[in-house]
Amino acid sequence: MYDYELLQEYLEGRRDFSGVDLTKTSLSGANLANIVLEGANLTEASLPSAYLAAANFSRANLTEIDFHQAFMSRADLSFAKLSHANLSCADLTKANLKGALLVRANLSGAKLSGAILAGANLREANLQAVNFCGADLRGINLRGANLAGANLSWANLRGARLSGSTLQGAIFNGINLNEAYLNGVDLQDADLSGVNLSGAKLNGANLQATNLTAANLSAVHLRSAILTWTVLRAADLSSADLRDASLDGANLERAIYTEDTQFPRCFDPIARGAYLAAHESLVS
Repeated sequence: MYDYELLQEYLEGRRDFSGVDLTKTSLSGANLANIVLEGANLTEASLPSAYLAAANFSRANLTEIDFHQAFMSRADLSFAKLSHANLSCADLTKANLKGALLVRANLSGAKLSGAILAGANLREANLQAVNFCGADLRGINLRGANLAGANLSWANLRGARLSGSTLQGAIFNGINLNEAYLNGVDLQDADLSGVNLSGAKLNGANLQATNLTAANLSAVHLRSAILTWTVLRAADLSSADLRDASLDGANLERAIYTEDTQFPRCFDPIARGAYLAAHESLVS
């Protein structure tokens, strides 16, 4: 289908264009609100600054598509193929990208607050300064992604894969990182106070001078992690694995640990201000 054919039929009231072939079509700035392009092929199509509110792109092939500055609030992109797509500065507020394939896509500056990206694959994607505030990112693949300056406040990243990602300058207020994979990441000087990291994998991570005040680190894996000058005041370290971690200068004042917490050899947590608590007292 040609671009002028789609636009004419849309103006005449048609909305369902499921399965159509719009490869390399140019629809720059087009107003296509509520259009249905489920399962359509828009490979290398160009839709910069298009108005696509509540559009349906579910399971569509959007590989290398250009959505730069497009307005896509509440759009359905679930299970769509968006590898190498340009979504920079696009407005995807409350959009559904569940299970979408976004490998090496460019979403820098995009708005994704309240969006659903559970199970999406954003490996090596450019996510600089993206607003993920309140987004559902459960089980998302962010390996090797650039999240520098991203706003992850109140986002749910339970079980997310973040190993190899860039997180400098990211905002973590109220984030849920329960059982997330963060092995080897650099979180030096980050503010993770009060964050839920229970069961997370942070082996070999750099947490130097990181603020983990009152963080939930129960059953966390911090083996060989760098925790020098890290603030662990009032943190929950029950059942945590800190073997071979570097804790020089770390502040453990009022931190709690249990008998199965594993500290580095010869490390004395009580001398650092931590105290031993029974599992029962933690539950109560």
